Amino acid sequence: MNIFGIGLPELMVILVIALLVFGPKKLPEIGKSLGKAVKGFQDASREFENEFKREAESLDEPVKFQARLENIAEKEVDKEEDKI
Repeated sequence: MNIFGIGLPELMVILVIALLVFGPKKLPEIGKSLGKAVKGFQDASREFENEFKREAESLDEPVKFQARLENIAEKEVDKEEDKI
């Protein structure tokens, strides 16, 4: 198990030190607050990713439209050349 480059033994040492520093009564509260902070960060990250994808798609749409127009124009030119 490897979380942020920290193995299980290192994680256990950190938890023991936190237990000694904060005590058994405060530790659950700190864990809960930390969990909420991580969830908030994940939600913000997900929202940023979704917004980025929406913007990328909206920028890509005019490019696709331009390519379709060029394709149609090219076909029309080919039809005119075939008539000649």
